[in-house]
Amino acid sequence: MEVLLGSAYIFQGTSLIVPADIPDSHLHEEVNTELIDVAFGRLEDLDSYVVPPLEGKEDIRFVNLGDRELPPGWKAVPLRQAVSIIAGESMTGGPIGRILRSYHISLWRKESRFCGSCGGANLDAETGEMARQCPVCGRLEYPRISPAVIVIITNERGEALLAHNKNFAPGIYSLIAGFNEAGESLEDTVVREIREEVNIEVTDIRYIRSQPWPFPNSLMLAFAAHCFGGEPKADGVEIEDAKWFSKDNLPALPGGGSVSRYLISQWLEGKIN
Repeated sequence: MEVLLGSAYIFQGTSLIVPADIPDSHLHEEVNTELIDVAFGRLEDLDSYVVPPLEGKEDIRFVNLGDRELPPGWKAVPLRQAVSIIAGESMTGGPIGRILRSYHISLWRKESRFCGSCGGANLDAETGEMARQCPVCGRLEYPRISPAVIVIITNERGEALLAHNKNFAPGIYSLIAGFNEAGESLEDTVVREIREEVNIEVTDIRYIRSQPWPFPNSLMLAFAAHCFGGEPKADGVEIEDAKWFSKDNLPALPGGGSVSRYLISQWLEGKIN
């Protein structure tokens, strides 16, 4: 296992681990690996890894603490909260892109320890790629990326449909989203998810942008669509409530840094109708 020098992000479960006295304005900073060594033991005994760079980028180092107890002087910040604080108006690139990429890879490494075909203990592949390989059957495994759509729906009154998912914090409303099924186009996913979750039909489906979202391994593909009539009816399974909202009468919204908040902001600014 490679010993890390310099600095690294520290993850534990769904949290970013940082010194307890670090202010929110510095959450994006990687932690000096000498501090990690002193606080958590030798780096070579931890799940430490250097993520190969994307084109034109620098390596990203991370340490995954597993179930180790945090010593005094350290704190866990829920990663989604940290993303909202760090991102500002940016959803990719810079420190937010580094954190999202390294967290995605940290989860993949944790979940790909064993071969999915024969159960052998995977090793890091020697192909020069970011992959794991089974020494028993030779199967290669790459980081999993699951495409999902998220869509802002508007109507003829200029309102947007916002919904409360049962997994959201109380009072938070956001957009309809769901995973792409095998053999299904992204546009068909948009239509199906909206029909299933809020029982309305849409047209004028337009792609807006994408965002990596490693909770746990999604690539969010953002769309806008239009509904020419009908009132939403929550499915009662995933969606507990769904309503049309005007720009001057909004509920609590998702935090910054997410493509859902980006789409809502674009609608509020009149860039999506």
